[in-house]
Amino acid sequence: MSVRLKVTMMAVVLTAIIAMVLALAVWPLYSGIGGPLGVAYWTFLTLVASAFPVMMPRGTSVSVSIAPILAGAALGGPAAAVVIAAFGTTEWRELRGRIPWYATLYNHAALILPAVLAALVYGVVAGPGFSPDIRSFGALVLAGLAYFAVNAILASTLAALRLGSRISSVLMSDVRMVGGSLLGMAPLAWLMALGWHFVWWSTILFALPLYTTRAAYQQVVEMRRMFTQTVRALATAIDARDPYTKRHSDDVQRICLDVGRLMHCSEAELEALEWGALLHDIGKIGIGDAVLLKPAKLNREERILMNDHPAMGEEILRPVGRLQAELPLIRHHHEWYNGSGYPDHLVGEAIPKLARIIHVADAWEAMTAARPYRMIPLTAEQALGELRKFAGIQFDPAVVDAFTQTDWVAGVPDSAAPPPRPKPVPLFRRAAAMASRGGNGGDVRNSGNGNTPDAS
Repeated sequence: MSVRLKVTMMAVVLTAIIAMVLALAVWPLYSGIGGPLGVAYWTFLTLVASAFPVMMPRGTSVSVSIAPILAGAALGGPAAAVVIAAFGTTEWRELRGRIPWYATLYNHAALILPAVLAALVYGVVAGPGFSPDIRSFGALVLAGLAYFAVNAILASTLAALRLGSRISSVLMSDVRMVGGSLLGMAPLAWLMALGWHFVWWSTILFALPLYTTRAAYQQVVEMRRMFTQTVRALATAIDARDPYTKRHSDDVQRICLDVGRLMHCSEAELEALEWGALLHDIGKIGIGDAVLLKPAKLNREERILMNDHPAMGEEILRPVGRLQAELPLIRHHHEWYNGSGYPDHLVGEAIPKLARIIHVADAWEAMTAARPYRMIPLTAEQALGELRKFAGIQFDPAVVDAFTQTDWVAGVPDSAAPPPRPKPVPLFRRAAAMASRGGNGGDVRNSGNGNTPDAS
């Protein structure tokens, strides 16, 4: 656990303890909640709602406990809110010891603080106590916004520090998936408080909408997980055609995500990298084994066929609406920074940034792994030297610089400095040069250029 993570957890827990003491000491329990027995009842409802949280992709969890917490805060004020949030959010995982004690403290602190804030917001707007009018409805909606914002930030902060990601990336990922429905919990909380105000047992009827909401969260997460697993299985099937590339796409994906985080890619860009890197070679499914697995240099016709795989991959995935953002990555991951790549000979910034990241990751993985045409892979020092040598020619220098900061090159000595750069292929001679070499500008075995990084 990093020092920054420890300090953050301690600060949040200490702040929550102070807020809890103040709430219990300063604000009396509002009569609308029905005294300690009412607090116990709302704590029980929250306990049931919190029992089975839904785990989100970036490490946070979501439950429907926000509704009974907000209702209890409106009915009983800050004093009731802290008790309900502190004890009603206990999960089975905590009771079974599956969550460390310090993480349990942080999780509860991340619910106590927004609960106190929500109760204060409600009290300022609507006054102490619950009343069945439009003013209390608006106040509870505002309280719900405050609760959601603070809770989401605290949960995302912990996940981001643990994963080494940006807080905004984790926050936007999870908010985008379930944020709208979580905000919808505030009106439901008002209806629950309204039911308690007139007929207390009517609050039990809200178990069904809470259950269906939780089921909807789970379905959204499961659909995304299933889609990712399907994409990964497809990538594995493609790589499995060649025993030397069995984990190629998976390694390229992990490199891309590491580089993407260092380059401050947005959450949407990281997701596109996640799937685009896995599927970058899907076009090879249309290339026969005689060409794909050939241990010798490809002839001109074979090289032209091999060079078609990015465009073929784009065509294969074009009907998949969910992967439209990944199509440019797949089509352009073999473009050269100086325009000598394929299939469209894009130059510099005209090449999609994420495709430039995949290009570097693809080249590194290929150079440091055995291939039928080169059984002895390059060392990490040699491969890093190649990336640096061709930065600005084949690779985006900014991407290469970001890659050198990842753990993939940790421990590689500084002696891996680039030798003098070869003169880049002039753009006006590009087509002639490629035709004469029969090469793609990115493969040692096929271009006949022993100094060109392997990126097959």
